[in-house]
Amino acid sequence: MSTLGIVNSDPEIKKSVEYSFQQIPNHNYDLIFLSEDVEILEFFNYALPELVIINFSDPKINIEGIIEHIKDDKWILNFGIIGLYSHDTDTEEALIKKYKSINILTLLDNYRFKTHLVKSIQIIEQNYQIIFQREFTKTLLEGASGSFIIHNDLLAVPLYSGIGATILVQRGLLNPDSKMHLQLALAELIVNAIEHGNCGISYDEKTKALDEGISAIDLITEKCKNPETAAKKVIFNWEIKKDTSIFIIQDEGKGFDVKAHLEKINNQDKYSLHGRGIKMAASFFHELKYNATGNQVALIVKHDISVEHEVPVGFSREQIVVVKKGDVVLREGEPSDYLYYISSGTFEVLHNNQPVGTLSPQDIFMGEMSFLLNQRRSATIKAKSQGKLILLTQKTFINVIREYPHYGIFLSKLIAKRLVRSNEQTAAQLSK
Repeated sequence: MSTLGIVNSDPEIKKSVEYSFQQIPNHNYDLIFLSEDVEILEFFNYALPELVIINFSDPKINIEGIIEHIKDDKWILNFGIIGLYSHDTDTEEALIKKYKSINILTLLDNYRFKTHLVKSIQIIEQNYQIIFQREFTKTLLEGASGSFIIHNDLLAVPLYSGIGATILVQRGLLNPDSKMHLQLALAELIVNAIEHGNCGISYDEKTKALDEGISAIDLITEKCKNPETAAKKVIFNWEIKKDTSIFIIQDEGKGFDVKAHLEKINNQDKYSLHGRGIKMAASFFHELKYNATGNQVALIVKHDISVEHEVPVGFSREQIVVVKKGDVVLREGEPSDYLYYISSGTFEVLHNNQPVGTLSPQDIFMGEMSFLLNQRRSATIKAKSQGKLILLTQKTFINVIREYPHYGIFLSKLIAKRLVRSNEQTAAQLSK
């Protein structure tokens, strides 16, 4: 059973969360409700959860202190977050901007979390490996892809766009400062596919409805009374390539005059509620292009190779080593009395002068196996780009573990996951 921490002191929200999980048949979660700062931090440090629910509008919890703790140790506390908030005190966009450096998968206000918490959990479960797989190497990342089928439900859209943005930030391919822009742009493009594509709501029809105080959700609900419209889906595909990631959103509508629509958006009032996602995507990302019919749009995002992973608080006083392309960082056969924490850069692994893999910040450490086993280096590691490393000697590492014992738990889990993955790969080879 997976442990799910819920940071919240509001008894009504607790009841609603418990009720929501009762609606999930045979769910695999042990719900742990946390309201005291000390117990929250201990849970984060030692349970090392992969998913947490946080009530960001809870006045009785030191949310700012909790978030700072997560940011300080983000290499460990890299869990996905479902955020709850009060519509009376906060807004979704403000929270996304304020907490851009942590992994918020979706935000649910007090009007919709009762209806969409279960749906959000189920979507996350279906895409578990995409969201929580941390130990990717660069070679595994190349060619990675995924696909979501989205129903005509605007309230579920932020979760899909949140996963899309989180995928790149977690893997060090997108600067966290750009996460909000990507998340909002993807959400707006998916919303367009639902509204204008599947439901056939025209630009003028939506404008008139908004002027009359009719929400887009109400418009879509009305359109989906037609079974043919209700059955339509949006396909959201993504693919991570070597230098770029591509997000493709396709609806089942008839399409539209792309050129005329883009001209209308460019000429509209800057405060208009229309077209924000298209403008944002075009402004902040590499390329936005539609197919000829207008029922498919591709957003191409260039990877940011300058992104650095924040140094864990326990390593913040240690020696920083800056390397340039071509530098030999570790040499096969030499003593292994230190290891590196990888902050930035990509590194080639060579055994007997033959390339056998690639390391990046997603691998977290470099040289840890021979270091822990007190053996000589089993491979040479050479920088493929400029990078930054944190040098950790045996004495330093032991002292850090003493001061931050949960680092030891995390390292044990990291090695255990790699061992499981190695065993699975071996089993797959033997079964062929």
